[in-house]
Amino acid sequence: MNPLRSLNEYGQVVWLDFLSRRFIADGSLKRLIDEDGLAGATSNPSIFEKAIVGSRDYDAELIAAGGSHNRALFERVAVQDVRNAADVLRPVYDATGHRDGYISIEVSPDLAMDTDATVKEARRLWASVGRDNLMIKVPATTPGLAAIRRLTGDGINVNITLLFSQKVYEEVVEAYLGGLENLAARGGDPRGVASVASFFVSRIDTAIDKLIDARLGRTTDPAEQLALTGIRGKIAIANARLAYQRYKRLFAGARWAALQAKGARTQRLLWASTGTKNPEYSDVLYVEELIGADTINTMPLATMDAFRDHGKPRASLEDGIPEARQVMATLDRLGISIDQVTAKILDEGIGLFTDAMNKVLDAIAAKRGLAAVTRHCGGAHPART
Repeated sequence: MNPLRSLNEYGQVVWLDFLSRRFIADGSLKRLIDEDGLAGATSNPSIFEKAIVGSRDYDAELIAAGGSHNRALFERVAVQDVRNAADVLRPVYDATGHRDGYISIEVSPDLAMDTDATVKEARRLWASVGRDNLMIKVPATTPGLAAIRRLTGDGINVNITLLFSQKVYEEVVEAYLGGLENLAARGGDPRGVASVASFFVSRIDTAIDKLIDARLGRTTDPAEQLALTGIRGKIAIANARLAYQRYKRLFAGARWAALQAKGARTQRLLWASTGTKNPEYSDVLYVEELIGADTINTMPLATMDAFRDHGKPRASLEDGIPEARQVMATLDRLGISIDQVTAKILDEGIGLFTDAMNKVLDAIAAKRGLAAVTRHCGGAHPART
């Protein structure tokens, strides 16, 4: 059986960490749904930057836009792609009772530290796309947490992104539960709300491994060397497995039971950044080791291809929980703070998405400027590829 489809046997579904206009139009997205059981998709500024810069698919629309501002034009093409993807995914949304079949669009990363602006843009994007199977991506910053609560209280589906820390994850769940309670108190229906908490994985190993390698280059203590090498490449999976243990605890008890009685659904953990960055590690490491009930793995195309080819599904997410705790304890004992590392990665992630947004706006400006020059000179527009 297709290993990607086999993940369903363990309660996990696959979402795609990729989107482009051609990928939707040529039926590629639909084929993944039909052949691999794909159950959702996500987008972000980096994905759109690659799609717009790396193809001619958007050129005609960009060039014909007249006096539109570049940011408004970017939003227009992104909303159209997301709307089209939502329509392709709608049968999944209907067949799963609204559990899956979602596509996400992200609020502008330069709003990450502004609650009111995030809420305003999220509401506007929700209305612009106009699809029930939409999720609005909001980063797990402190202002973002307040926005998550307000948007959930509005009945808007939220995908919490750039989540790295177990401690912050508890605050994310609190924002979701609080938002559902506010919605219900105003007479709203929690049954119509879906949310996922996108817990990023590989970036943690990338950051921690750099610190470990630097320490190994400085120390001559055999015991320290052994401890450092013993946890290298293991932090991200341990961190994620322990986050899942928190998920099981947080979505239990009287508070959750009261919301569940009103039809509320759990906010599933979604494993993000699951493409392996380090060539020393298996290209399916962050899939094979994080398979468990009521979870999502969002994969780039290359990781989907790799897992389809040689992935080995098993119920792995709750393997070695004592060992995971020991790995995190060893990290702390060695003086490496996971909270400091994850806070730094969050800041870097916002910076990377902001850079991607700036690049795509620059690319739009360049394409439109080139078109203006060629029209003035009477030449054809040599679209950038």
